[in-house]
Amino acid sequence: MDEILQTISRIGIVPVIAIDDAKKAVPLAKALVAGGLPAAEVTFRTAAAEEAMRAICAEVPEMLVGAGTVLTRDQLDRALAAGAQFIVSPGFNPDMVRYGLSRGARMLPGTATGGEMEQAMAMGLEAVKFFPAEDNGGVKKLKALAGPYRTLQWMPTGGVNTKNMMDYLLFDQVLACGGTWMVKKDLIEGEKWDEITAICRDAVRTMLGFQIAHVGVNCGSEAEARQLAALLGTIFGFVPRQTSKSWFAGSAVEYMNNGGPGTKGHIGIATNSVERALYHLGRMGVEFDPDSITCNEKGKAKFAYLKGEFGGFAIHIVNR
Repeated sequence: MDEILQTISRIGIVPVIAIDDAKKAVPLAKALVAGGLPAAEVTFRTAAAEEAMRAICAEVPEMLVGAGTVLTRDQLDRALAAGAQFIVSPGFNPDMVRYGLSRGARMLPGTATGGEMEQAMAMGLEAVKFFPAEDNGGVKKLKALAGPYRTLQWMPTGGVNTKNMMDYLLFDQVLACGGTWMVKKDLIEGEKWDEITAICRDAVRTMLGFQIAHVGVNCGSEAEARQLAALLGTIFGFVPRQTSKSWFAGSAVEYMNNGGPGTKGHIGIATNSVERALYHLGRMGVEFDPDSITCNEKGKAKFAYLKGEFGGFAIHIVNR
């Protein structure tokens, strides 16, 4: 997967913007970035789209800008000239896809059927838009199509919101979700930038879904770890469970046989996606120990330790 698609995947949510006043594009982009979503699909549904894209690309360089509702060659050319880094269309037009590829554009055409998806794959596309997602069967349909199309990634858009986005994002062939709920017309027209930022932050929190998984306590030996796990089992009814390096008392407390990261132990934080958590926490200035990062068979991070200690405890994140 190329670098731009990887970034879209790590961000996880792509706001879809229809903006009538290009002067509001930059403060809107800054509100999205502040909320943790430095990406947007600016649609050609309004006359201000090209100017808005150009302004965002010039003044908010950390923003990943795409052009949406691209239906003609002229729109595609104007989008690229304005700085758009990816091109999205509502439907699948083979001629437009070929033209975009000939221009070196990163194309995300809209698809709704297996036939359209197959044609896109034959053209060498790694990812496509799935639109309108909810009206076309939602994630259930994507999972049904996943068998024959194991290498294809989807960006569902249409009917996606904070209530159902995790149905999509927990499916590993979903690149990211596109949505309009954080950039509604009344919010933009009212210049409610703080509200937009808050909605974005809530969406990112929901997407990452951080939760304490367990607390690890460093012990001096396996015998001590086993004894402590058994003691908690006797008192609270937690079932002791042995691993290669520790004894668990239920699922919440882990006793490390011979110590481990952290002076006192460690805290395990579960997340819906370590890959996305690394990106979003990294944007906040959180540093990770690169040697601690482990990946799954698809090369996506599934485990990582933060650098440093927190009250004598190391902290790691792990996929739920």
